[in-house]
Amino acid sequence: MDAAHESLSAAGWRQRTLPGFAGLVGPLWTRKEEQGWAYGLLTTRDHLNPANRVHGGLLTTLIDHALSAIAWEAVERRACVTVQLDTYFLAAAREGQFLEARGRVVKATSSLVFMQGQVSVAGLDVVGASAILKIVATAP
Repeated sequence: MDAAHESLSAAGWRQRTLPGFAGLVGPLWTRKEEQGWAYGLLTTRDHLNPANRVHGGLLTTLIDHALSAIAWEAVERRACVTVQLDTYFLAAAREGQFLEARGRVVKATSSLVFMQGQVSVAGLDVVGASAILKIVATAP
């Protein structure tokens, strides 16, 4: 284990290997905090755009994943799909930085979950987001 991974583990982060699309962008990290779950990603060269900044698509994927997971837990682990996601790119992230995504439920109805969240690096917000997720019935 390298120093970055050791530092993250010591701070309570746990590395997760996920199936499907989410597994392609990771590995992702999770940490249970007082306000809920946080999701993280240690950026590598593979996450950069031609300007050598973390690609906006990766940032959007991370906040979408985090908000979906937080919504899922908030509605008793019922599946949720994103129907709207607004992202605001506030600052650039770079290779080797650890991205931290957090979110909160603004309101939940019987069929929709309204969310707000952010992605930060060392306490500086790099992305702000708001989302609406649809609660869906699971397939039999």
